[in-house]
Amino acid sequence: MLEYFLSFLILTGALLTFIGSLGLVRLKDFYTRLHGPTKATTLGVGSLLIASSIYFSMYTESVSLHEVLITLFLFITAPVSAHLLAKAALHVNLHSIAKTPENDTEAENDAVDSTEKTDSAGNMESTKSAGFETTKDNPQQAPDQIRQ
Repeated sequence: MLEYFLSFLILTGALLTFIGSLGLVRLKDFYTRLHGPTKATTLGVGSLLIASSIYFSMYTESVSLHEVLITLFLFITAPVSAHLLAKAALHVNLHSIAKTPENDTEAENDAVDSTEKTDSAGNMESTKSAGFETTKDNPQQAPDQIRQ
């Protein structure tokens, strides 16, 4: 019975690890690629490590805690590293292929300097600030108007 459980853990871990690596290769965007290694691969490697820990604890004289410690370390560091990578990508303004919901764009427009105005289509109307002119035909923005 234990062999079936260990086989299940190993097959599940291998499948999740494969799906995570396939997601890393096949997904088109940095933000979506970030999910492959941090979600599926972490669970897959954790499943393999738990299977290894159970096997060596049952069939040897000592309890195998190395795999448990590695699993805990993996589950703690993977989300933290993914969060830091996502924040770094946001900091360098790496764009996503996902569309921004309408509610977020309205909130961004409200947060922009009050001298900027948009028409109903979301295009910038003519404003002047620090010698720069922003029009529908000229999307150049003054340095103090650039959103971060």
